[in-house]
Amino acid sequence: MNSTIDLHVHSKYSGDTDSEPEESIIRAISLGLDGIAFTEHYLYESSEPVEMLKEKYRDVIMIFRGVELSAQEGHCLVFGVNTDKLSISNAPVRHVVRAVNEAGGVVIPSHPYRKGTGIGEIVLDIPGICAIEGCNGANLHSFNTKAIETAQALHLPYTGGSDAHEPGHVGSCVTRFRDRVTSDNFLDLLKNGFYQGLDTRKISKSLWPF
Repeated sequence: MNSTIDLHVHSKYSGDTDSEPEESIIRAISLGLDGIAFTEHYLYESSEPVEMLKEKYRDVIMIFRGVELSAQEGHCLVFGVNTDKLSISNAPVRHVVRAVNEAGGVVIPSHPYRKGTGIGEIVLDIPGICAIEGCNGANLHSFNTKAIETAQALHLPYTGGSDAHEPGHVGSCVTRFRDRVTSDNFLDLLKNGFYQGLDTRKISKSLWPF
């Protein structure tokens, strides 16, 4: 049994939108998603208010917490660790990856080819990244295409996330896991790599892998 999760969602706790996280959760449920991940900007603790929503909706949808961290060179999604305790904000991305891996988490460069906030060609030479965000709902298609090609060249999996800053954008890009995701195995499945990012605006669900 597979799972479909939007791995990149922002709410008002990111500071650049008025969106309530519960609105995005309700949108994800209406789309039939199995999960949604809040990756607020900069600080992991910014998503702390989502914890009570995890309990409220636990029988309906999985809710995960990560962070979109700003490394020196650009943005990265981080799951599995409280980055606030690692003091790695704005650190070189190599240092970020090393510190997160040592703490048991994973790093996924987000929208790597987006001008200004992506890490760019540096992504080609960073040992230890878990995956690359290949399908980003706020990206130009050409940026996503290049990210997917890079992931394939590096023999890495690629994820999908809407990068939603309002509920209506949730689910525009998602990650399709081959296996059923739970709160207990989420991190292990990210590390195992049996998933693929999908742009749901461009394909029929009948063509989804797994």
